[in-house]
Amino acid sequence: MDEHETQEADDEAAQLSRPLSPPSIAAPAPTSASRCFICRRPLRLGMAETRRWRLASRPTGEPTRDNFELVTVDRPEPGPGEVLVKTLYQSVDPYMRGRMRDAESYAEPWDVGDPMQAAIVGEVLESNHDRFEAGDVVTGDLLWAEHAVTDGDELRPVDPDRGPVSTALGVLGMPGVTGYFGMLDVADPTPGDTVVVSAAAGAVGSVAGQLARLSGARVVGTAGSDEKCDWLTDDLGFDDAINYKEVDDLGQAMAEACPDGVDAYFDNVGGPITDAVWRLLNVDARVAVCGQISIYNATDVPTGPRKLAKLIETRARVEGFLVSDYDDRRNVALDRLSTFIADDALHYRHNVVDGFENAPDAFLGLFEGENIGKQLVQVAERDA
Repeated sequence: MDEHETQEADDEAAQLSRPLSPPSIAAPAPTSASRCFICRRPLRLGMAETRRWRLASRPTGEPTRDNFELVTVDRPEPGPGEVLVKTLYQSVDPYMRGRMRDAESYAEPWDVGDPMQAAIVGEVLESNHDRFEAGDVVTGDLLWAEHAVTDGDELRPVDPDRGPVSTALGVLGMPGVTGYFGMLDVADPTPGDTVVVSAAAGAVGSVAGQLARLSGARVVGTAGSDEKCDWLTDDLGFDDAINYKEVDDLGQAMAEACPDGVDAYFDNVGGPITDAVWRLLNVDARVAVCGQISIYNATDVPTGPRKLAKLIETRARVEGFLVSDYDDRRNVALDRLSTFIADDALHYRHNVVDGFENAPDAFLGLFEGENIGKQLVQVAERDA
């Protein structure tokens, strides 16, 4: 073998000894046209996640945490005309118990496996809607979720000059508006009346009772602890308060608190408290039926009506109502409630449960009487 052939053999051996590497194949760059094959929305690399609570099962009797399921999903992206909202505060309310049933009601029941709905206060993160921009604080009925996308039709801006943004779920939200119209339009107190409010230390009852006081009525509230009763009389100006869990004879306690009978009753609970008030109704009394929390978890509700004869004797009027009946007058209520707060004539409290993961516990606490004032879940802080 000559010198030239020897060099070629060495070169060939050197090439064979090198490690093999796969051919370089360039990955296609993502384009603005890359879309989800299901929803056809643009894809984002490294899509963020969010959490939601959904109904895991329907409760029998009292709900438990097992009826709720926390799931992690891709954070939704707003399409044309839509808004992405980050939840700051979530409301929990007694009426939600009815939505956990598979039964017809004024509020549509939730389907098992689906996310649950709630009133929230949130911050707009992204907006393709001409009414909203990033950084706006809004309120509306969205989801038990850290983030949600909406078309914006149900959103309302929150005016920070009216008070802390969380008040949009309490005294300046659905509970406050419910108490306002339920008391002033339905119960219709006049100076000198005796007015009874059940669940008076709750978000709705506390507003309703104070509005009766501002109307010149004598106000008696019922609540389930001495602390709540003290708040009613010492801070909210109620004339008397009954701790219904501690009295031996509720009927006697109610009669002693209302020696001149009852002219108007704001009913949040039903049950034995309402029975105790019923026997004291005066002629032309008004009963505003707002809620019946005492039977929301009942599996065997007592049949009725049992006490309608009292209405013949007294010619009393009993009227149920929904806050949605007054949607066209909502701003009237909010303006007046804001004025009362600014004048220190109307007080409120929030019971805030921290952490989205604790939302079911906040809801269940409503039925244990844990809250004084409005029960809220703080989900996040504002970015702006």
